[in-house]
Amino acid sequence: AAVAAQLSLSLAECPGTGSAQAGRAAACQGCPNQGMCAAGAAGPDPAEAAELRARLRAVRHTVLVLSGKGGVGKSTFSALLAHGLAADETKQVALLDIDICGPSIPKMMGLEGEQVHQSGSGWSPVYVEENLGVMSVGFLLSSPDDAVIWRGPKKNGLIKQFLRDVDWGEVDYLIVDTPPGTSDEHLSIVQYLSATHIDGAVIVTTPQEVSLQDVRKEINFCRKVKLPIIGVVENMSGFVCPKCKNESQIFPPTTGGAEKMCQNLNVSLLGKVPLDPQIGKSCDRGQSFLAEAPESPATLSYRNIIQRIQEYCEQHHSQEEKIM
Repeated sequence: AAVAAQLSLSLAECPGTGSAQAGRAAACQGCPNQGMCAAGAAGPDPAEAAELRARLRAVRHTVLVLSGKGGVGKSTFSALLAHGLAADETKQVALLDIDICGPSIPKMMGLEGEQVHQSGSGWSPVYVEENLGVMSVGFLLSSPDDAVIWRGPKKNGLIKQFLRDVDWGEVDYLIVDTPPGTSDEHLSIVQYLSATHIDGAVIVTTPQEVSLQDVRKEINFCRKVKLPIIGVVENMSGFVCPKCKNESQIFPPTTGGAEKMCQNLNVSLLGKVPLDPQIGKSCDRGQSFLAEAPESPATLSYRNIIQRIQEYCEQHHSQEEKIM
């Protein structure tokens, strides 16, 4: 009980990575990220920051996709967000998969078996369309079944390489698909991108309390590291039978679902996406569900959410320009 109380106190008193006390406060003792926070409280070192700024200076908007729990459809959302943004052929979109141990983006984007090529200007993304490039550790594995068994520092090093060494070129939207939780990969991407800018995070959940419980932690993480929250997406929000048209709650919102949570925590609910079996089929085939099922209620919901994210990014960009 005493150990549990001490751990609870440590978590509650975490100063956050942006604090001058990051990695140095009493609550930081024993934390696996203590060294990283102590070294990076003010962001990357100046030389590293300059490299990242040089590489990412042509990236206009950066959006992180987060989830507290695995299996809520975060990678699916990231893939469809990239497809939806790239539907405008005047926009250049990049999708970066930093889920090092579970890279599902190559499969979802129809790029399994592709490899990364290197040129004089760095690693080249793998392209789905001329205006949609993808980078993932999945392209570096000899087989999709290979397990990536790495400790934190090696994961962090690869994330830095993805940001510093990939020739992203002129990009309107960089979408970053993250693993579930609030650990090494999340701290790394926020700290490395602090050298440039992040528009904000989209947090994906399902309606049931067991998912919302972890999303509350994710929201707390964002606030600790000063990462703006664009809003929350409630995925798998009900299922309408295509034959009888009756709606079923596969994941019952016993505590009010994402809507109630967003009201309580003062964050935006970007929308609710209903279950559609075609989404899973499209992802397995590496196709865009938005293009394959344009009249689906889920597609209409996705398009509304994507539009809200675009509006947020444009507004955020305008505010940054005024400050500068």
